[in-house]
Amino acid sequence: MNKNIKFILLLILVGIFAGFSGYLIKKNNVNDDLGKMNVSNNKTDTLFKSEIMSVDGEKVLFSKFEGKWLLINFWATWCAPCREEIPELNEFAHTNKDVKTIAIAIDDLESVNKFTKKIPINYSSFISENEGVELSQSLGNDRGILPFSVIISPDKKIEKIFYGKLELNQLNQTLKALTQ
Repeated sequence: MNKNIKFILLLILVGIFAGFSGYLIKKNNVNDDLGKMNVSNNKTDTLFKSEIMSVDGEKVLFSKFEGKWLLINFWATWCAPCREEIPELNEFAHTNKDVKTIAIAIDDLESVNKFTKKIPINYSSFISENEGVELSQSLGNDRGILPFSVIISPDKKIEKIFYGKLELNQLNQTLKALTQ
């Protein structure tokens, strides 16, 4: 074979390898099931000791949510997938009264209030512009991805984390499996 054909075959093989590697990484990393790992309750200690600001500008101790099933969703107004999932989270919060749905915006109060005039958030909503990133990391967001969501059981154990946009069907199936 001449040099050009060998070079083209090498490029094709590298492309196939790169594509397959990307597929495996995406397949294995979209959602991590923490139920398969030994996760300490210490990861939620930071959360429940936090004081967080509501969209009304009031400081709230997060410990008031202890003892409940929680779905905590970290988001930002500038994040397209975050904005896209809000209607489904509104529906989830409306139909799942046994789970406290909580939004934590990693954003400023003015941007969030302006945004929610267009697209309302019908569940508990808080602002944590600077500390929000660290708070999400303490709950397992080691990738720094938004949206990032976590389900926490009444005994303060992280049951499931989600990287990226939530789908209502996936969320309902996960909760059904966790609460049976």
